Amino acid sequence: MLTTVVFDADETLLDLRPAVTGGLVAVLDEMRRRTSAAAGVTLAELESDWGAVFGELKAAPVAEIRRAALARSLARAALVDHLDEIADVFFAKRFALTRPFPDVPPALATLRSRYTLGFATNGNSRAERCGLAGGFAFELYAHENGLPKKPAPEFYAAVIVAAGVPAEQIVYVGDSWEHDVVAPQRAGLRSVWLNRLGLPRPLGCTPDAEVSSLTELPAALANLELSGFTAITGAQLA
Repeated sequence: MLTTVVFDADETLLDLRPAVTGGLVAVLDEMRRRTSAAAGVTLAELESDWGAVFGELKAAPVAEIRRAALARSLARAALVDHLDEIADVFFAKRFALTRPFPDVPPALATLRSRYTLGFATNGNSRAERCGLAGGFAFELYAHENGLPKKPAPEFYAAVIVAAGVPAEQIVYVGDSWEHDVVAPQRAGLRSVWLNRLGLPRPLGCTPDAEVSSLTELPAALANLELSGFTAITGAQLA
């Protein structure tokens, strides 16, 4: 029996990429307003600065990684001393533009009548700032109260505690193969891979279900419950 559906946030429920791009455009505009030295700086360079710092800082809070990326960007125009003000510009625009994918509100409304819903993320997209306020029975954020980021086992242990039910009654839904399929299954949870981009399925693990849109999720969960019931009935008959 499935009782609880827990969602990743960014690129699962929330269309983050346009928001981040909008935040970086605002940063670039502010850099150019402050100094002519930023005239030659491009949006592509600002976008690349995240990847340049992420490898070394991937275990750090997402906001800290973003600040490090912004510091690298500002160094291109000798504006590092203005990091705090320009980070505020970025985060204000980023949160103002972060909204759910169109398939999210109707899917959540359908699921809420049958399941307990949770929100558990590595990122800093807080539900109440992104158009999803009041939609979940519980919310978990990496680096709050010492919680490590996915794919640390402690993250999924915290999901189980917050849900208050056995791991096998929980389904984790997300777009990351490692974080939202492999690691949850290792922790005893069910997993649904949200494959919006139609990517080939990696080897070595099989999600309990795969969907290309959250519109498909209610039916996928119903099929999981039915298959579990069939398996139990078959075992009893055997």
